[in-house]
Amino acid sequence: MTLPSATLFPQALLPLYIFEPRYRKMLVDTLQSHRMFSVAMQDPARTREKPCTIAGLGLIRVSVDHADGTSHLILQGLTRVQFVETVQTRPYRIEAIRPLPTPPADNVVIDALLAKVLELVRQRMEVGPPPFPFPAFETKTKGGKKGTAKATGEAIQEVLNYLEQLPGPDQVADLVSCAVLSSPMARQTILSTLPLEERLKHLVHFLIAEIEQYRKGGKG
Repeated sequence: MTLPSATLFPQALLPLYIFEPRYRKMLVDTLQSHRMFSVAMQDPARTREKPCTIAGLGLIRVSVDHADGTSHLILQGLTRVQFVETVQTRPYRIEAIRPLPTPPADNVVIDALLAKVLELVRQRMEVGPPPFPFPAFETKTKGGKKGTAKATGEAIQEVLNYLEQLPGPDQVADLVSCAVLSSPMARQTILSTLPLEERLKHLVHFLIAEIEQYRKGGKG
């Protein structure tokens, strides 16, 4: 699937509504075979449909069909992939792909960058509505509607503890990018960056920019 602002990171869950005839056909074929397909962001430099060459490969975890032929599904990211050759474009696009594993990195440098990312996540949650969906952050407005409040210190620490328990720094970088970064291009940059040191440096840059926007009142 080529979508205007979507990025599918490894391990992330992406809810999708399938309604276009071509993607309905793709979903049927996928469910009858390996249950996997890729989600790629539309190349912003192109007016016609053209996916970015780095995308996410996902596994269909849940698919619910509706009477009108549409479906709701949840796709779980498995790995980054690169499109190497277009096999077909109709009725839906098929690309030959190759997986893109994260190459080895210097642990000392990575540990320092990871500590910086976690500190910036703390700051980001202190200055604006939390990027992570915690029920404790919900508040009631005067009209009785639900809103969001800034995270409490306890809730922020809960998020940081969760991130610190992830298996590796690449998972932390991807989860934070997926959940926190609001810019589609920033997320695509992280997705397209394989070296972990460079990926974390990009993430630090993007987090600092978002924090500054909230502090200046540019979001909220």
